[in-house]
Amino acid sequence: MDYVKLTRRQALAGLGAMAASRALAAEPPSAPVAVLRCRSYGQEFYQALKRSFDMIGGIGPLVKDKTVAIKLNLTGNPARFPERPDLPYRTHPATVLAAAQLISDAGARRIRILEAFFPARQDLELWERYGLDVKAISNVGCKVEWENTQNLGQGKQYVRMKVPWGGYVFPAYDLNHSFADCDTYVSMSKLKNHWIAGVTMTMKNNFGNTPCSLYGGDCGENGNEDPRQERGPVCHNGKIPPPKGVPQELDPASPRDPGYRVPRIVVDLVGVRPIDLSIVDGVETIRGGEGAWNPGVQMLKPGLLLVGRNPVCVDAVCTAVMGYDPLAQRGEKPFLRGDNTNRLAQDVGIGTADLKKIEIAGLKLEEAKFDFGPGPTGQPV
Repeated sequence: MDYVKLTRRQALAGLGAMAASRALAAEPPSAPVAVLRCRSYGQEFYQALKRSFDMIGGIGPLVKDKTVAIKLNLTGNPARFPERPDLPYRTHPATVLAAAQLISDAGARRIRILEAFFPARQDLELWERYGLDVKAISNVGCKVEWENTQNLGQGKQYVRMKVPWGGYVFPAYDLNHSFADCDTYVSMSKLKNHWIAGVTMTMKNNFGNTPCSLYGGDCGENGNEDPRQERGPVCHNGKIPPPKGVPQELDPASPRDPGYRVPRIVVDLVGVRPIDLSIVDGVETIRGGEGAWNPGVQMLKPGLLLVGRNPVCVDAVCTAVMGYDPLAQRGEKPFLRGDNTNRLAQDVGIGTADLKKIEIAGLKLEEAKFDFGPGPTGQPV
């Protein structure tokens, strides 16, 4: 299996992340989180997102003359799970257009829209099945590319990206080139529960960065560029290893419990591909789980938008807005089946989850709170 060598920019970014992680381990960094009222998509969302960027210091320096990757959250395998348009658990198409337009207007040289989905092909009509207006997004004013990162995609080699602190589960991950070949990385996610991880917002979105060609259940010993199975056997349960030549687990004797593995792999992946900008859609969402496949999930309309630069700070505020303690232990709501990703990320110095150390701009926390209930139970409050 072939792997691309890191460019000087990528190598320096990795070294910088490692140095920052070590230097800030004792006192994780903090950054402001904007919390705005937003009750509809379209123009209202566009204006709210524009205001939120101003509230966190602007995005000009972050995107001007740069390649900006935007990772969506189009969770769920359409081949396995029936469509439920009444349950808004995926990235809303209007939010992608709004983000792309504002990033282009701020001077981005190129935007690359990313997500890993089945089938692992690059056909634009596959994006359109999620309701995305490919034509409008592709004409926001700068060059726009679309990459399904479920396999090599449009690249010729995978990029090996090391976890700065050595890793919780794997020491490094082999990913699609797009995660290294960008200057700025944006995570677009929903405000919702997750069956295993308790909540899924900015950081959990990175779990999908692992290509199923190497981390799917049918990856085999040599990889599979046409994967059909999800990550469960390799990532969630650790029943099978990644292919030969791909970094293997640090400790094969560690727990095979998804509640142990999933949050730690998430934090590993935030380490290898740091999130520069987080956009969390809480306009319409669900509670009780992350998708239509979870029993008893319900639609909610919190009417919120949350945006920030530090993913741990953003997810901590999101967790609090949902009515939970961002630093709750496993077994406490909403972390009913898994360890708290916020705590694990804070422990390795990515950011703070301590609300007393996070500046919240816009709505006050009490004004924004929307009760998501007992967590990923799939049952009404």
